[in-house]
Amino acid sequence: MSGNRATTSRRSFLKASAAVGGGLVLGLRLPTGGRYAEAADMPPGQGDFEPNAWIRISSDDQVTIIVGRSEMGQGVLTAMPMLVAEELEADWTRLTTEFAPADRAYTNPLLGRQATGGSTAVRGAWRPLREAGATARAMLLAAAAERWGVRPEACRAENQVVRHPESGRRATYGELAEAAAGQQVPEAVFLKEPGQFRLLGKPTDRLDAPEKVDGSAVYGMDVTLPGLLTAQVARCPVIGGRPGRFDAEAARRVPGVRDVFEIESGVAVVAEGFWPAQKGREALQVEWDYGEHADLSTAGIQRQFREAADSGEAVSARGEGDIRQALSSAARTVEAEYEVPFLAHACMEPMNCTARIEEGICEVWVPTQDQSSTQQVAAEVSGVDPDRVYVHTTYLGGGFGRRSHTDFVADAVETAKKAKAPVKVIWTREDSTRHDRYRPATYNRLAATLDSSGAVTGWKHRIAGPSIMAYNGMLQEDQKLDPSSLEVAQDVPYAVPNIHVDYAMSNTPVPLWWWRSVGASQNGFIREAFFDEVAAAAGADPFELRRRLLRDHPRHLHVLELAAEKAGWGSPLAEGRSRGIAVVHSFGSYCAEVAEVSVGADKAVRVHRVDVAIDCGQRVNPEIIAEQMESGVAYGLSAALQEAVTVQRGQVQQSNFDDYPILRMDQMPEVHVHMVESDQDPGGIGEPGTPPIAPALANAVFAATGDPVRRLPLTRSGYRPA
Repeated sequence: MSGNRATTSRRSFLKASAAVGGGLVLGLRLPTGGRYAEAADMPPGQGDFEPNAWIRISSDDQVTIIVGRSEMGQGVLTAMPMLVAEELEADWTRLTTEFAPADRAYTNPLLGRQATGGSTAVRGAWRPLREAGATARAMLLAAAAERWGVRPEACRAENQVVRHPESGRRATYGELAEAAAGQQVPEAVFLKEPGQFRLLGKPTDRLDAPEKVDGSAVYGMDVTLPGLLTAQVARCPVIGGRPGRFDAEAARRVPGVRDVFEIESGVAVVAEGFWPAQKGREALQVEWDYGEHADLSTAGIQRQFREAADSGEAVSARGEGDIRQALSSAARTVEAEYEVPFLAHACMEPMNCTARIEEGICEVWVPTQDQSSTQQVAAEVSGVDPDRVYVHTTYLGGGFGRRSHTDFVADAVETAKKAKAPVKVIWTREDSTRHDRYRPATYNRLAATLDSSGAVTGWKHRIAGPSIMAYNGMLQEDQKLDPSSLEVAQDVPYAVPNIHVDYAMSNTPVPLWWWRSVGASQNGFIREAFFDEVAAAAGADPFELRRRLLRDHPRHLHVLELAAEKAGWGSPLAEGRSRGIAVVHSFGSYCAEVAEVSVGADKAVRVHRVDVAIDCGQRVNPEIIAEQMESGVAYGLSAALQEAVTVQRGQVQQSNFDDYPILRMDQMPEVHVHMVESDQDPGGIGEPGTPPIAPALANAVFAATGDPVRRLPLTRSGYRPA
């Protein structure tokens, strides 16, 4: 096999042994070690032998790939096995998968823990999983060669069969598995060149599609156990509030209610099913201690952000050239203020978790994005040693970052511990919206300078808003810059000689957490929408101005030109329609989008078509990439048109889809995805499709009306989705 040579002994992370019942198991051991990695060090047949990242080949010729990431619709349960299967020469039609348990051995090398987020799953696995597949293939070839008394190089592997062409002999992987387990792990293996790929880069059906279609897929909500109870938690409506006194008598009288008690997040009502738990919670009488945030309001938060921007406490994140000189000598200065709101995640499956604590073992069944934190929190709350906490990952009915938090895990474990029974805690839609952890709202002040020829000479951007990392204790005490708040904003790719970006951290009590594409989701809008204001001031076509100023960034430029070409930029449009364009680099990928929009006389906005150009490096599965771009457009477009979380008297005012509407199917535009050929390592695909859609939409509205869109959602400016 020719290709890229990968040395396994140098990294010393592969371990092979005989599987129980015969066969080959191959553990991929990451440097962080872990319970399963330690087990893998044991000789065959001694102690428990369980994998971290696994290839399991059984004597009945079944190949199973165990996936250490969460499947929330993004296709990781197909893409990661493709990496292994490609190099292993497995029969894709017979492959099966399993979710991995929680263990340090599955640590995401790009996140430092076992978690799924930041569009890192395939990026982090690109070489390690291919090396694992190639190593297993080499051991199978060695086993066959030994059996037949020939050189391994004289054998070929294809579709789970090893052949010796010269003699015509053949053996299946299952027939060779046990012998392969006794082979030496090779010092080095060769990875295929892209031209040799059989699976990678080809549209491949998703492995999880059949069970999602026939309804057999198990989400968190579907989990059931013997004796399982259901609980709901009454939470203080005011942010930061807690229960004062409560009277559980009426709740306990509801048929089916088993118990009522206080937990850290509120008052839990435990019942024999969802309905009695719901009725019990409604009957519960609670006097809330609202705490110190009962006067918190969106209007007050906005004033706070403006005062922070004025305070002079902003910290520089990027400074090139002399922005003061550019401002003082400009022939023209363009200035604008931009605002974005707090946003909820709005997962289709509300938060839920099932927990059981018995005989010193804590088990949780959970749709989680973060197995490491789930295990840690479950151990802390239950008092069980982490080595005896087992995390069973289910399918996720949407994640978008929300399920990497563990508040819903803590609810279930604490409730199960106090109830002394297995309990599923279910958040209602209202719970999930009112007690979410939100994308930060921000206030932004921008200025750009032009010289007498219309050239852009300066760019200044001040962000004022709260920090996700500060809220969650991830910053040092004296650290004033949150990198996630500055994503895209400080990475201005345009050839402007004077650039200054700074950040005035202004924290609030509103809970914060990662939202799909994080800082890029809001700063992509602000930067790219303001760019069109600058282009208008310069009398330039916004696409042509971007082209000129992206001359030093070929990957930005390529997707920009591809999106414009496919959208027919500059060609006549149907009456009443306009186009907007934007380009954003995020999570290792480059994405440009063109939105074709109409704006009615009544300010009804309809997005008819979106052209997406994506450069995400080498493509693993183009079908999944296209789906992720469509999903990113839908998610970002929904937020840009109509989503906002507001606070009044310390309470989140939205609760369900009637007052926090999301994009409906009949509002979804045509989406055309165009992919760039690339030999670069893969970039992310789960998040990069979201940031460009809001500015592409805003710029199309600006082109249609002449009024720049500076505040999201569009409904705040009197527009409405058509």
